[in-house]
Amino acid sequence: MLHLRIVAPARHTEAVVGLLRADPAAVNLAVLQAAALDPPGDLILCDLAREGANQVVSALRELGIHQHGSIALEHIDVSVSAAAEAAEARVRGYGSDAAVWEDVDARVRDESVFSAGYLALIVIASVIAAVGLVEDAPILIVGAMVVGPEFGPIAGLSVGILKRRAGRIRTAAVTLVAGFAAGALAAFVATALMDTTGLLPSGFSPHAQPLTGFIVEPSALSFAVALLAGVAGTLSLTQAKAGALIGVLISVTTIPAVAAIGVATALGNWQDARAAAAQLAINVVALVIAGVLTLWVQREAGEQLAGTTSWREGSGPWRT
Repeated sequence: MLHLRIVAPARHTEAVVGLLRADPAAVNLAVLQAAALDPPGDLILCDLAREGANQVVSALRELGIHQHGSIALEHIDVSVSAAAEAAEARVRGYGSDAAVWEDVDARVRDESVFSAGYLALIVIASVIAAVGLVEDAPILIVGAMVVGPEFGPIAGLSVGILKRRAGRIRTAAVTLVAGFAAGALAAFVATALMDTTGLLPSGFSPHAQPLTGFIVEPSALSFAVALLAGVAGTLSLTQAKAGALIGVLISVTTIPAVAAIGVATALGNWQDARAAAAQLAINVVALVIAGVLTLWVQREAGEQLAGTTSWREGSGPWRT
């Protein structure tokens, strides 16, 4: 279940209440007149069956509530209510499979921004991966994959392409490129320090490592694995399944490839650096393709099921 909180001008309250009372997904409706101060208006509360949320939010947008007031959705962890159970039974589909597009959009938007936290995580992950390459330690490579935050902007690219939002694509692309550059530089510096302090094995080469050399060996299987991981990652994002997303992060070699670029460059091994760059490109392209296709299928299936067009920004021209 979801909790819906609406701040609406008094002139819209009757229409909003009528909409919610007529919708089978809405339950536990309450209206607090003149309770909102900024912006001024009435506070309208209700619970929503997750699988019916897109239709309700779309209808509220058509009334212009988001322009004159606000629409907020919150996840309900536990709901002990016969009325809520009845609402879930009335709406077609399953809540565990429902993609709430406003929620997806908000999460992807937040995770696509190049922030200090994002930079710190990608630098740390790249250094861990660089050490993993040098030590030929798969456990460190896996750890770096989990720490890496790059799936957020990759998902942002997928959403931007599907919705034809040039600004969203630009933000996500800048975050990815800047993050990967910072990660490669961090791995370069870490490798140079290891070489200077004698921690780098004599004659070390990334492709010669028996357990981690696959990172600089791109192949068709790399594309296939990344494609499947992209589908799983997008599903975990739209269905809020964090466990599945962790599995995705340790299935693709984006961060290890970034680290391999830095390591190989520090050693002047341009062949391995090019191979790592190819591995990185293969993974990112496959993840974005899988993301766009998965989101498109979910959107089409959801709209056919609910009879709504709640996420149709992608049907028109490109927007900034």
